[in-house]
Amino acid sequence: MPPVRLLVTNSVRKFQWRLASRACRFRGVMSFEEVTVFATDLPNVTAGERWANRTWFVNGKGFVWERPFSKADVKRLGAEVPPAGPILAVAVADLDEKEAILAQNHKGLFTIEHFNGYAALLIQLNVANKRIVRELIIDAWLACAPRILADEYSTQLLSSKKKIS
Repeated sequence: MPPVRLLVTNSVRKFQWRLASRACRFRGVMSFEEVTVFATDLPNVTAGERWANRTWFVNGKGFVWERPFSKADVKRLGAEVPPAGPILAVAVADLDEKEAILAQNHKGLFTIEHFNGYAALLIQLNVANKRIVRELIIDAWLACAPRILADEYSTQLLSSKKKIS
C-alpha cells in the first residue's frame, strides 16, 4: 500500500506544480520552465547543473541559476522570513550595476548577505514582473558572454528593435 500513497502524492505534486505554472502565465510572472525557454533561446546557451541546481551557461560560464536558500542563508536571515517561492540568481556586470538595479525597488528583486561583494542578485520569480526578469536574463547573458558574441547580439537586438515582453 505505501507505493500507492507515494504515487498519489507525486500526482498531487505534479498537479499543484501545473496549477502554479498556469498561474504564473496569467499573473505576468515567470516559471523556471519559461526561464529555460527564454534563456536557451539566447546564442550559445546550454542548460545544465552546478551545485545540484539548474544553471544556464554561455560558453561554459553560468549567468543564470536556480538559487534555493541554504540552511546557512536561513540562519543568517534570523527572524526575517526568507522570500517564498522559486528563486533565480542572475549575474550582473559589476557591483555598481547591482546596486543601481536594486535601487530601482522592483518587486521581487533582492540580495542576501551571502551575495555581498558578488556581482549577482536574486529574483523571487512568483513576485517579479516577467518583463523585468527577461531584461535581467539578457543583461546577465551580456555580462557573461564573450565580447564579440555580446556585441553581435546587441547589434542584432537593436537593429530588429525586438521588444522584450
